[in-house]
Amino acid sequence: MYSKIMVPVDLAHADKLEKALRVAADLSRHYEAPILYVGISSALPGPVARTPEEFAKKLQAFGQAQAKERGIEAEARAYTSHDPARDLDTTLARAIKENGVDLVVMATHAPGAPEYLFASNAGYLAQHAPVSVFVIRD
Repeated sequence: MYSKIMVPVDLAHADKLEKALRVAADLSRHYEAPILYVGISSALPGPVARTPEEFAKKLQAFGQAQAKERGIEAEARAYTSHDPARDLDTTLARAIKENGVDLVVMATHAPGAPEYLFASNAGYLAQHAPVSVFVIRD
């Protein structure tokens, strides 16, 4: 049913992704579909990495650790943006197209007051992506 699963990853908040990572790994094993972990960073130094290259290496290590720990096939791809928060939705949509993804498993937080005025990234992607989006609340 699914041939490639994408999981957006915020390395600064990797500790809050466990539920989504577990669900994605379960689906990966069930459908024998590899996972693509996607991370977006700025070209400027940030809390996770000082350069886009360092961020890509950390994301790659994260993907390899997930593959080994969960017994799945996985890869990681880092994208660089001038403003990751603003460009998140369009960058994830681009990653879906560029990588042949047919399912996105994405963590989100419980909705609060801001989500009634502004759509969450997961909500936006679920409404606009050309593929299925499985939104996992933490």
